[in-house]
Amino acid sequence: MLRVHFSGVDLSRIRLSDRPDALWETVLSFHRLRDRRGAKVFGEWRRESRARLNGETRLLSSVIPTRGYFPDFLTPREGTRGMDTALEAVRATAPERLRAELALLVASHRPDRMTAPQNHAASTQQRLAPLAGGRGEPLARLTGALRGYHRAAVEPYWPHIQARIEADRAARGRALLDGGADELLASLPPMLRWRPPVLEADYPVDRDLYLRGRGLLLQPSFFCRGTPVVYRDPQLPPVLVYPVTHADAAPAPADDPGPPLGRLVGQTRSTVLGAIGSGCTTSELARRAGVSLASASQHACVLREAGLVVTLRHGNAVLHTLTPLGAALLRGGATAEALVPSPEGTGAAGRQLRKGPVTS
Repeated sequence: MLRVHFSGVDLSRIRLSDRPDALWETVLSFHRLRDRRGAKVFGEWRRESRARLNGETRLLSSVIPTRGYFPDFLTPREGTRGMDTALEAVRATAPERLRAELALLVASHRPDRMTAPQNHAASTQQRLAPLAGGRGEPLARLTGALRGYHRAAVEPYWPHIQARIEADRAARGRALLDGGADELLASLPPMLRWRPPVLEADYPVDRDLYLRGRGLLLQPSFFCRGTPVVYRDPQLPPVLVYPVTHADAAPAPADDPGPPLGRLVGQTRSTVLGAIGSGCTTSELARRAGVSLASASQHACVLREAGLVVTLRHGNAVLHTLTPLGAALLRGGATAEALVPSPEGTGAAGRQLRKGPVTS
């Protein structure tokens, strides 16, 4: 079990990340790639991503085991600023930190049933020795593998990832407005339990994290599954990565044509799209748009099927939020190819996303 200990100051310093973290999603998706769970959400994504990979998994497997510890330097704080900035931070990792975290990785690696523990440790240490030496070339190979894997397995699905995280942010923000930090922490997914002043979580090891006035950054993640993740080093700024709620729908690549946009034409539906704004329930949507509850529900369903809206359950209600595509369409003046920017801001093509089965 993980126990995160809060003081009054820490409660006043809770922050919610304003965007997905490129490296957390990259590293955690590599875990999802190698397990067989969550087939409804990740099964098709696994098949598509494996077809695009080109040997990146061999090097990444050395530093990201299938379970247990992976080095903290792989997920620097700069991950929310895009992949380029994040990889620059990885390349700038101090040699002494590289050696310390890779030594911990070697010690934490578990051998399989056919390998003697001492042989397994020696083999792992040998593979990681060039990287632990702090030389530029091995680190450049690692960042190259991270970039290549990200392009194959994460970047094509970025609009879907971003939409799910925006929906989660809207739900958490509403909880914060309704009841403050207590309500925010109580609203987190079921594997996290708020028992003031301690946030408990299902975790593979027994651990206590004392915030000591530093506050906590809450980082929702599309590829996090089952248990939250925190840094191993207690001296690093505290971050809690937790899974968003999935609608049992596979992430679709940004170039998936999806359902047609033609049926969105019409003044009423445009009004409904604008009324959703930063997030609202179906009842609030009906009131804002001046339509009946049934009509608001129907319009939200069509908008969701077109990939313009994400719907997330929030207590006994559902909360609708705009996807990046919906927000861009609402602003107007964007071409179909430029509606959804890539995580690097290059204007990659983006269209509608597949619908989820959540009902309005």
